[in-house]
Amino acid sequence: MGPAELIVLAFPQETITAEAARVLGTLRTAGDIRVVDSLVVARGADGEVGYTEVGEVEHLRGVAAAGGHDLPLIGPEDAREAGGLLEPGTVAVLVLIEHLWARAAEEALRAVGGRIVSGVRIPPERIEAALRAARQRGADG
Repeated sequence: MGPAELIVLAFPQETITAEAARVLGTLRTAGDIRVVDSLVVARGADGEVGYTEVGEVEHLRGVAAAGGHDLPLIGPEDAREAGGLLEPGTVAVLVLIEHLWARAAEEALRAVGGRIVSGVRIPPERIEAALRAARQRGADG
């Protein structure tokens, strides 16, 4: 298996819409990643956090969950942690993905005694902010 990552995809409403489900469906068909496990986490307007399996949400069945696991890899502790990131009245899908694109690199590294030991996800907003700051510094001379 290649490197894996748990991603929290948040949405500004209390349930996953059919439109969001269609977008999530592209995760399974893009080919760069494999969805290993997934879970829906919601934080109600009252601040209470709850979670449910993706397969229990009708329009998400077969969209983001990979299936094939006897035991889920994303559990209640992950749901509570993700719920703490959400604003009241919002929902998220936790998605555990395998980076298929990195599998060949991992195999090549292992063949010469190397390995991937860490990775850090940098949110796009932070990269965009850094690029704006760098452009501004360049413009300021």
